[in-house]
Amino acid sequence: MAKIGNIDVGDFPLLLAPMEDVSDPPFRALCKEQGADVVYTEFISSEGLIRDAAKSTMKLDIYEKERPVGIQIFGANLDSMLQSVEIVEKSGPDIIDINFGCPVKKVVSKGAGAGILKDIDLMVSLTKAMVENTKLPITVKTRLGWDHDSIKIVEVAERLQDVGCQAISIHGRTRAQMYKGEADWNPIAEVKNNPRMHIPVFGNGDVDSPERAVKMRDRYGLDGAMIGRASIGYPWFFREVKHYFETGEHMAPPTLEERVDAARRHLQMAIDWKGEKLGVFETRRHYTNYFKGIPHFKEYRMKMVTSDDSKDVFAAFDEVEKEFAGYEFA
Repeated sequence: MAKIGNIDVGDFPLLLAPMEDVSDPPFRALCKEQGADVVYTEFISSEGLIRDAAKSTMKLDIYEKERPVGIQIFGANLDSMLQSVEIVEKSGPDIIDINFGCPVKKVVSKGAGAGILKDIDLMVSLTKAMVENTKLPITVKTRLGWDHDSIKIVEVAERLQDVGCQAISIHGRTRAQMYKGEADWNPIAEVKNNPRMHIPVFGNGDVDSPERAVKMRDRYGLDGAMIGRASIGYPWFFREVKHYFETGEHMAPPTLEERVDAARRHLQMAIDWKGEKLGVFETRRHYTNYFKGIPHFKEYRMKMVTSDDSKDVFAAFDEVEKEFAGYEFA
């Protein structure tokens, strides 16, 4: 049984990764319904929080049905990070996660995200200060290192644990790799197998099938899997992995009706939460995967991703449900 601080998160929990413009409350709700054990918010800029930037503060919205839920923040300035902890606490999350892994240039150029992998001492001191300034469990998400020649993740994880980090999620690539090539889970297993480590070690990167989740659990011995891209437009991934854990068999894919219903609910929740314009725009990335496999789908997908009016998108869902009624997904 894995525990983050005093929070029981289950035997080999599945965690929804923090993803910009993806891991918002509507999507988190759908993933939670489908078996995600822990969900994280989109990553939030500490500088944006202390400036009271609208986009940053909106990301603090969390709901009871999501728990346990973690709010993830990023930054490289100690004062800003500590001020952001005070702000985050008021939203009542179960966990505060620090992003030391985002490889995006605009984040890295400020020394935040994966940029801090160039300064491990700063990474450790920031974590220590945050642990000392909150009663909530502090966790970390990071990468193997800045590049192949600077991988010291076993040492880094041990140091983070020693200053009070309660769990660590490790993406099996360096910052230099971005999202290219295959994730290497061997160094993550080295962290887990370090006899000094006692906090949960979660793996991230390329968990794109139930078999790979089993491999991460059984061959690499990790404590859980953080799921990112495999869940976009496919919240059912969590239930399919759990079904495979229990039975060793693949679960039947969601029906057309289930997919249309999820797409409708997702869009409506997004509109309710962030308004018509953003709600319509930011759900577009999900539609390809919601309806993946349907032949000659381009016409309908174009309607979904080019319309700025939710009425047109809902109408496209209706057309798909009628046109492809009874379609069986492989």
